[in-house]
Amino acid sequence: MAAVILAVAPASAAKMGGCSGDHMMKTESTIDTMADGPNRSTGQKEIALAQTAMLDGKMGNCAMHLHKAMEASTMK
Repeated sequence: MAAVILAVAPASAAKMGGCSGDHMMKTESTIDTMADGPNRSTGQKEIALAQTAMLDGKMGNCAMHLHKAMEASTMK
């Protein structure tokens, strides 16, 4: 059941605008203000993966990577 939810969640998030240019910029700004460390590094990698997915038209993947970047920004 969890695998089904995880597989569907990114696609539904993309339909709700989860992978828009505005969300991308907001997330990137949040990551940029973080102190150097592993969470910032993870956030930057996820932003790069989200951008690549967006350019490739893979909006579900983009939303998933954006979500992971935001998670990295809230970790201590």
